[in-house]
Amino acid sequence: MKKINTLVNKSDLIKLKKYYGEALSDPLFKEYIDNIDLSDDMLIKYTTNLEDCVKEKQNCNNCSTLKECPNLVKGYVLTAFKDGSNLNFSYVPCPKLLKEQKTYAYKKNIKCFDLPKEISNASFDKAYRDDNKRLPIFKYFKDFMSSYLKSKTGKGLYLSGSFGSGKTYLISALFNELAKKGISSALVYYPEFLRSLKSSFGDDYEERFNYIKNVPLLLFDDIGAENTTAWSRDEVLGPILQYRMEEELPTFFTSNLTLKELEVVLSITNNGVDKIKAKRIIERIKQLTVSLELVSKNRRC
Repeated sequence: MKKINTLVNKSDLIKLKKYYGEALSDPLFKEYIDNIDLSDDMLIKYTTNLEDCVKEKQNCNNCSTLKECPNLVKGYVLTAFKDGSNLNFSYVPCPKLLKEQKTYAYKKNIKCFDLPKEISNASFDKAYRDDNKRLPIFKYFKDFMSSYLKSKTGKGLYLSGSFGSGKTYLISALFNELAKKGISSALVYYPEFLRSLKSSFGDDYEERFNYIKNVPLLLFDDIGAENTTAWSRDEVLGPILQYRMEEELPTFFTSNLTLKELEVVLSITNNGVDKIKAKRIIERIKQLTVSLELVSKNRRC
């Protein structure tokens, strides 16, 4: 809370009384101070601050959107309040900010790792519904939400398909809907996650790894686009999927690759070809998910 205290010399009181009297000619100023149960002798010391309060209150009343807020601190109104026998000032959130905070409070339940900002605003209302190929996906979402909200269990989704078809957006919309119910989730751009995880050795590696492993809902976005290494496959992906499978934590994937194509990609590393370990990863994904495909026009164009 920001407090404003003004020390006034007695020699300044005549000037302050004159200024205060002029301010009282403004009906908005008079109305404002009439709601403060303090004497004029106290209030005249704060005439300028009180005028600022009146101005910011009027700005707020006339403001159409939060983005256009003209106040010194966007979304806040300088407000005078009685504190015992003193007068203090504080910046308090305006009604529009409070409404926005309430509307988007669910976002605290979602963590995005290296994904576009628009993903955090994904919603079913804005999702394209003009393609019949999406109907099985929306049916899956409906069934999953019903099951998960009742029992906190349910198979995730392996959603493969063409580039730019909206796979990530659709799953993000699902996570946003569940976030409004208080359910935490993480949306992870998988190739960048691996790079950042590797660079965090000796720093917050364990914290990041364990968070992803334990989050109630997880999306690995664009799996198969990474540079596969034995470490990323056997020390990162494998243990995370094994843990989530054992704990029945719903896990989602998007990819431009089918599961069969992903198996080939995961089998090839700088150390050679290991089909057995790649197959184990695919089996875990199959245990964790329902597999659907979305082949559509590129919505990003």
